[in-house]
Amino acid sequence: MREGRKTSNPGDNSAQRRKDARVRAGRESKRSAGTRAGTSHAQMRLARAKQVVTVEGDAVLALVNRLDQGFLKAVDMILACDGQTIVTGMGKSGLVGQKISATLASTGTPSLFLHAAEAVHGDMGRIKRGDVVLALSFSGESDEILRLIQPVRAFGASLIALTGKRECTLAKQADAVIAIGPVSEACPMGLVPTASTTAMMVVGDALAMCLFEERDLDQEDYAQFHPGGQLGRKLMRVQEVMRRDESNPVVQDTATLREVIRVMTETKGRPGATSIVDGRGRLVGFFTDGDLRRLLEAPTFTLDVLARNVMHRDPKAVRTEQLAVEVACILQDRKIDQVPVVDDKHRPVGFIDIQDILSLRVV
Repeated sequence: MREGRKTSNPGDNSAQRRKDARVRAGRESKRSAGTRAGTSHAQMRLARAKQVVTVEGDAVLALVNRLDQGFLKAVDMILACDGQTIVTGMGKSGLVGQKISATLASTGTPSLFLHAAEAVHGDMGRIKRGDVVLALSFSGESDEILRLIQPVRAFGASLIALTGKRECTLAKQADAVIAIGPVSEACPMGLVPTASTTAMMVVGDALAMCLFEERDLDQEDYAQFHPGGQLGRKLMRVQEVMRRDESNPVVQDTATLREVIRVMTETKGRPGATSIVDGRGRLVGFFTDGDLRRLLEAPTFTLDVLARNVMHRDPKAVRTEQLAVEVACILQDRKIDQVPVVDDKHRPVGFIDIQDILSLRVV
């Protein structure tokens, strides 16, 4: 007997469709809820970050009304210091102290950082009579810092306290006090040094900038403290970058072209050019490998021609005290690759190639 064909029940199909729709709706709901939760969490993070910035910004702005005679006295003490400004601290304050010391040193105030914990184990020997010690401690009660007070006095050094309040032990023992006042930390529990260390760092910058201005230093002075920086490179003098001595090719104007070529190829660094001087050693001409290539194309070319007859007469020359960046502009404007360097008697004492300037990143 043939089995009867199964037929679908319209009611069953409808129920399945409703079930599938509920499943899809549930999935969509979860995705939507997850998206909303993610967006909400991101907004909370951003709000928290902005709150931290606001709290720390408020701590910095409060300094405007808190810097007083104590700050001025600290500036005077450091200006009058015959030795170094030694910055010390512990923990986060110590890290801020390292930055302050680095800023002082880079702006004309001799400074070094002394770790408070290491100081009592031999490093106190770095302190000399006439030094100024800048001690950082927000509480002003750090044991490691307080243990330094007596030795600092014994060495004949002065003490500046950078702290939170004037009533602390450190402040009472200091010659000058910079109190940043009560500070609300950005930490939710009010424990992690955040706003207080930011305020201390800003005070350090204020000290360094006041001292920098008082010392009347200019860009060139600053560049001496940063010879490897961009400003230092821009303020380099010709005498610092020029080729000299055995790397500075020079021939007499009575030399033959054969001799000129020999000097150009045998000079250290093979500069591809040479200065040409008269009988008194004064620069009267310049000759480059480009000039040589042009001569080779002449139908009457000879190696026996004299340098004075093929050289560039009265060539552009620069002085040792000029800025290297000025020379770079000269080379670019005149579309040349080399230029001789002369002294006050117009004698060639050096030689600059554009590649030397480019390698030093002067421009």
